[in-house]
Order: sequence, then C-alpha cells, then structure tokens
Amino acid sequence: MDGFRASEVNLVVYIQPSKTKVVSEAITRELSSLLFKYNENFDGVLLAYEVVEIMSKRAKILSGLFPYLGVRLKSNLLLFSPKPDMCLEGKVVKLARESIHVVVLGFSAAIITEEDIREEFKLKIKHGEEVLRSRFHKRHVIKAGSIVRFLVKSFDEEILHISGSLGPSYTGSVRWLDKNSKEDHVAIRSAEKRKERDGQTDLEGHISGLVEGERIVVCTVLLIVPHKKSLLNHVRELTSAGIWYPCGFVWKNFSSDCHIPVSFMTTTHSDLT
Repeated sequence: MDGFRASEVNLVVYIQPSKTKVVSEAITRELSSLLFKYNENFDGVLLAYEVVEIMSKRAKILSGLFPYLGVRLKSNLLLFSPKPDMCLEGKVVKLARESIHVVVLGFSAAIITEEDIREEFKLKIKHGEEVLRSRFHKRHVIKAGSIVRFLVKSFDEEILHISGSLGPSYTGSVRWLDKNSKEDHVAIRSAEKRKERDGQTDLEGHISGLVEGERIVVCTVLLIVPHKKSLLNHVRELTSAGIWYPCGFVWKNFSSDCHIPVSFMTTTHSDLT
C-alpha cells in the first residue's frame, strides 16, 4: 500500500506555563491533538510520532495575554499523504450499483463510482447480498467487508475524502490479487527451473536451421491475452491444424492484458495467423 511517508522534523511545540512542571506530558498532549488530521506543514495526515530529543532546556516565552512557552524538539513522524495514481487498500462498507464505499485506515472515507469500475465487474445478488463478480475470474468477488486495492484519483485534504478507481487490472479484491500473484510466482519459478534443468533458453526473433534434411522454422509472436487461461486457449487454437507446434512460453513478468511472447516451430513455410 502506498501513501505512507516517514519524516524527521524539528518542531516548536507551544505549551501553557501551568503545564511546565511535566513538560513531556504537555508535549505529548499537544502532538496527540494533531493525530489523524491533515497538516499543511507536514503535507500529510499525522498517524504516529516519536519525540527523539528536546533540543534545548530553554523555551522562548511568547508575549501576549497567555505567555505560552515554545519548546524546540526533534521528532520522527509517520504521515499519510495519498497522491493521484497511488495504490491504497481499504475495507468495503457499502456496495451499490452506482458506487463502492470504502474506509481507509479506519478514518478516511473513499468512494469508487460506477464510471471508475472496469467493465470486468458485474453487480449480482448472492444470498440477498449485492456483490461485484469478475466475468473472467469467478472467484474474484468484491462485497461488503472485502479489502480492496484501488487507485487514487484525488484526495480532499479538508475532509480526508478519497476518490478512487478500479480501472487497472492490478486493482480489486486484495485476497484474490495476492493469492493469484503467489500462483504466478510459483509458475514462473517452475518454468525457470525446468529451463535450467533442460538447458533451454528463451527464443527471440526468427531462427532457422537444418534437422534431418528438413528446414525448421522457429517463430516468436506476441499474443495479447487477458490472463493465462486465455493464453493456453490461444495456443491450442493456433496449433489445432497440426502445422505449428509450441516450443516455448515466456511467463516471466506476466501481468493481465499484456503481450506474451510465444514460440512456435514448423517444418514448412506455412503462415502463422
């Protein structure tokens, strides 16, 4: 999840003269009043702080009706500062046909409107409950209580309200996305180990050679597929005629809706369509 930033800053905390007997408690009280609020000086929402050092035992007295004391200190801050195109995660609290309502970190509200939900998701009623289900992956479901990963479109600093999007393929249910990313990693590692064991290398471009008097042509093409199952179906269709034979897939760095290099081999000059 994006949006977090750690910062070491020098601060001046103003405390009342009546609180000077226990300065540490007064500092804690003042800093705690800034928690979960947007601060322009920090350019973010303060989530946590740690007082590293009180830089001087002397404090500057402010003139006025209430002579506050300015205590200089060094502090580590944890800030939440979401920006456009960052990925955030939150819990779905309400799901309707027009929008998805999400709570981020328990204090910031986010909304994802219908126009920002990719067409892959369709609203369905399951056991009397509204759910968003993917048309491509039946187990990819978003419902009330789900943790979703979404893209930030804008952030209203005054009311801590986020406008989000489920447009990119890497957004959706965190549970489903994480599970499938692990499966992709296992598939990639298995393929790499197979190649190391068999002494294989990736084939790129056009390679031709002579084997037993026949001309062998190897061709690598780019297939545009939404997911791995579609890739396998694509390959089956291309090889159903028995002319071209698959001899290598490049699974590395596989992601949805991308170009996948696939190598084919034939003993003729047939065109691959």
